[in-house]
Formats: sequence, C-alpha cells, structure tokens
Amino acid sequence: MSEKIVSTKDNLQILHEDNHIIVVNKRVGDIVQGDKTGDKPLSDVVKEYIKEKYNKPGEVFLGVVHRLDRPTTGIVVFARTSKALARLNEMFSKRETQKTYWAVVKNQPPKTEDLLVHFLKRNPKNNTSKAHTKEVPESKKASLDYKIIKKLDNYYALEINLHTGRHHQIRSQLSAIGCPIKGDLKYGFDRSNPDGGIHLHARKLIFTHPVSKEHLEITAPLPNDSIWNSI
Repeated sequence: MSEKIVSTKDNLQILHEDNHIIVVNKRVGDIVQGDKTGDKPLSDVVKEYIKEKYNKPGEVFLGVVHRLDRPTTGIVVFARTSKALARLNEMFSKRETQKTYWAVVKNQPPKTEDLLVHFLKRNPKNNTSKAHTKEVPESKKASLDYKIIKKLDNYYALEINLHTGRHHQIRSQLSAIGCPIKGDLKYGFDRSNPDGGIHLHARKLIFTHPVSKEHLEITAPLPNDSIWNSI
C-alpha cells in the first residue's frame, strides 16, 4: 500500500488566496473537518499556514464552507472572515455555485452523456447512501449530468455536473448505473486504490467572490498518478 500524502502547512496546494477566502486542492488523505479518527483536519492545516505566513498572533479565523469525502480530491473553499463565511454559506446552500467533477470508472456508462435523477436514502450505520429510482421514505432527490470525456485503456473518464448536493451523491448515483468509481469499495468497485483514495476529483468551481463580487473560475490540477495523467 503506497503512503497517503497528507497536506501540511508547507506543502499545501493553494489555488486562490485573498483577504477573505482561501481555496485549496485537497489530497486523498486529507479530512476537511475533524472527525472520530482524531486526524488533523485540513482546516487546522490551513490555519497553521495562515498564522505562519501572515505572522498572526492568537487564534486564526477560518470557516468551513463545504466538505469533500475523505477519499476524494480537489477544490475546497474556506472563508477567512465571518462576512465571507456567511455569504459563502448562503451561496452554497442556494446552489449559486457551479461544481464540476471528474471521475474514472471501469464500466462503460449506458450513454455517452445523460441526466441521472435518483432518490438517495442515507444509511448512518455504514455511512453510505443508496440510490433508488423512485421516492422512498426519508429519501432526497438527487440530480446530476455526466458525459464521457475520454476512453482510456481499461477505464472511462467522466465529467460530472452536480445539480444537488447530497451525501455521497456522485458515488452512489454512478454505482446505481453500474459504474462504480475506481477504488470505491463502498460502492461496488472490486479493489481499492493503493493510497486508499478513489478516482473522484472536484475539478472546477465557478462562483462569485463573496465580498469583491468578482467572477471566479477555479480549476484544480489532477492528482499525480498514471490513470489521471493519461487524461
């Protein structure tokens, strides 16, 4: 099993930084917010980076706006001021952002491009979500569209646009059409990736800056491995 590289204040991959927000390219081993593992979350790493870079005394303010699953990579936005945090929270909850993901799957999807609509029911016991074709009790409607962007030797690379933000949405919806993501044992892929991650990457985020109101379009470089490199 190859070693997971986790982010530290010295190797942080920063995609955008100003007085109000900081956008980071998350690695496989990073958790965005503290959880029961007790591992240091990315939010703490970013605080350490800010504290050192700007020589800030005392506690550094950093607001967590949204999360990515631990085995996933890509764009994570943090707020550096309470004003930015309140506005970003509203923007994300109202879906005023445009999120594009890239995923690698082994099986060819039924169509070259398609809109997928399911009803996801979360199972807190094993931390998964099951995609149903019809509404079931306690389920939430989930919608995304995908298109095949490249056929690789043994895999297919997909581009996905999310219309809703449900728990494990992309993972469970792709699994429901017979296309689990490479490395995603939880959703039916046959073996894990050496680093424990999955081939799902938050590739692009388009949003309005919460304070300056400028149009931001941020793209996260892909992780360095043979499959991503072939895309």
